[in-house]
Amino acid sequence: MNLFTHFGAVVREALAALAARGVLPADSDFSKVVVESPRDPSHGDITTNAGMVLAKSAKMPPREIAEALAGELVTYADIAGAEVAGPGFLNLRLELSFWPKVLSSALELGDGYGRSDYGAGRKVNVEFVSANPTGPLHVGHCRGAVFGDALANLLEETGHAVTREYYINDAGSQVDTLARSAYLRYREALGEDIGEIPSGLYPGDYLKPVGQALVASHGDSLLEQSEQDWLPVVKNVAISMMMDLIRSDLAALNIHQEVFFSEKSLHANGLIPETVEALRARDVVYEGRVPPPKGQVPEDWEDREQTLFRATDFGDDIDRPLMKSNGDYTYFAADVAYARNKIERGFEELIYVLGADHGGYVKRLKAVAAALSAGRVELIVRLCQLVKLFRGGEPVRMSKRAGDFVTLRDVVDEVGGDVVRFMMLYRKNDAPLDFDFQKVTEQSRENPVFYVQYAHARICSVFRNAASELGDTFVSPENLATADFGLLEDSAELVLVRRISEYPKIVEAAAQAHEPHRLSFYLYDLASEFHTLWNRGKESPQLRFILNDRMHVTLARLALLCVIRYVLGNGLRVLGVRPVEEM
Repeated sequence: MNLFTHFGAVVREALAALAARGVLPADSDFSKVVVESPRDPSHGDITTNAGMVLAKSAKMPPREIAEALAGELVTYADIAGAEVAGPGFLNLRLELSFWPKVLSSALELGDGYGRSDYGAGRKVNVEFVSANPTGPLHVGHCRGAVFGDALANLLEETGHAVTREYYINDAGSQVDTLARSAYLRYREALGEDIGEIPSGLYPGDYLKPVGQALVASHGDSLLEQSEQDWLPVVKNVAISMMMDLIRSDLAALNIHQEVFFSEKSLHANGLIPETVEALRARDVVYEGRVPPPKGQVPEDWEDREQTLFRATDFGDDIDRPLMKSNGDYTYFAADVAYARNKIERGFEELIYVLGADHGGYVKRLKAVAAALSAGRVELIVRLCQLVKLFRGGEPVRMSKRAGDFVTLRDVVDEVGGDVVRFMMLYRKNDAPLDFDFQKVTEQSRENPVFYVQYAHARICSVFRNAASELGDTFVSPENLATADFGLLEDSAELVLVRRISEYPKIVEAAAQAHEPHRLSFYLYDLASEFHTLWNRGKESPQLRFILNDRMHVTLARLALLCVIRYVLGNGLRVLGVRPVEEM
C-alpha cells in the first residue's frame, strides 16, 4: 500500500464531492493536489496542499477551501481529525487502526514493497560513464557510474523500461594518442629501453599488457610497418583491451550496461551526414557565421562561413557548427547523430549523466533533442560534481597503476563496492563529495553505510535467535502473516511504522526527481529509528523482541522486524548495495 497514493485518492474524492455540491467549481482541476508527509510530524500524519492550489481557479481563500475539505474528510474512515494550518494547508491525523493495514500490506508484498507502475513502461535511455577508452576509470567516473546505475534502478523500480548505455568515444585524436602510447609499450615488450614516456602520451602501466598482447599476436612485424599501417592495428587492440578493463572496473561495482555504442560506427555507417541532411530538410541547418563566444574560445570555433545548427531556436546560447573548415564533421555533429539514433530506437526520455565540467553541454543537447523530435522526446542532463579523496583528513592524489590519478578500482579494492556505492549516493549528485578512506570503514553511527547494513544484520540475528528459541515454524512467513499489528503500542514502534509507510513515496519521489540520495537518507533514518528501538529493549525488558510469556506480542514485533528488513533490503538493492546478514 502506498499511503500517499491511497489518501491522495481519498482527498480527490472528497474534493469531487464538494464540487458536486457547488462548494467548488464543477470544472475544478485536482491534478496538482498532492498528499505528503508534514515537515513537522507533530502537525499530523499527512498533509495536503489542496486549498493552496485550488484557490486561484475557485476564486476562494485557501483556508476556506481547506476548512470545507476538512469537514468532508472527517466523515471518511481511517481519518481521525483534520486541522487547517498556516495560509491553507490541511493536516490530517489517521486512526490508529489504519497503521496495521500498512504493515500487513508491506509484509504481504515483501520484496515487492515500494515497487510501482508509475512509469507506465516509458522507454528511458540512461547513458552514463562514457569515459574515453584510453585507460582505467578514475574516481570521478566512479561517482557518475554509481549515480547512473542507481538512477536506472530507481526508474525500473517505478515501472520504466530502462536501457543502460555507454558511449564509446573511439573516434578522434585521443584514440590515436592511445595507439601511439600502446605502440611504445609494444616496443618495450620487445626488449627496447623506451626511457621516460614522452609528454602527450599516456604514461600509465596499464598499457604494458597491451604491448605484451601485441607482441603475442604480431611478434616484431609491426616494427617494419609505417605508422599509417600499424596505427589502426594497434588502435583496435588497445581500444578493445581498454574497454575490457573498463567493463571489469564497472563490474567491481556491480554495474553492467546493456549497450556499448561505438562513436566510430556513426562515421562508418554514414549516420552523421545523414543526420545533418535530415536537419537541413527541417530548415534547422544553414550556412552562416557565429561570433566568438565570451571567455575562452573553443578549439572548434572558426571565423568563417560554415554549416550551422539553429540551436538558438531551441533554447541554446549560440548556433553550433556541424563541420570544420577541412570538411570533417565536428564532435558536436557526432553528438547530434547519436541523439538521433537513440530517438529512432524508440526512447521517450534520454538521460545523460555527465561530469561537472560538461555543464556547457546541457543547453545544446536539449536543443538537439527538441529539434530532432519536435519536442516529443525529453532530454535530461544530470551533472555529477567532483569527488575529493582523503585518508584521515589528508588528500590522496596518486595511483600506482595509473600514474597520475586514483583509479576507481583502487578505491573499490580498498573499501569494497558496497561502501563506495552507498557513500557516492549519500550526497546529492551536484554537490561536492569528500570521501575519506578512514571514515568510511569506521564501525560507528558516523559511517552511514555501516549503520544501515548493521540494522539489517541485527534483524537477521534476531530471527536466528527466534528460530533457535521458538522454532522455524514460529518465524515462518505463514505464521508472521497472522500477526496482530494492533499490539504494537510503544512510541518507538509507532515511529517505525510511520517511517515504513513513507517508503513507496520516497522511491517514487526519488525516481521523479532523479535523486537517489533521497533513498540513502531515508534508509539511514529508518536504521537510526530501528537502533533506537533496539537500545530501548536493552533498557526496558518489556520492549524486547522476544517475550516468552507474551507470544502474540512477540509475533507482532517479529513481523514488524520482518517488514523493516524488507524495506532495508529493498532500498539497498535499488542503491546496488548488499543487505548483509552478519557483521
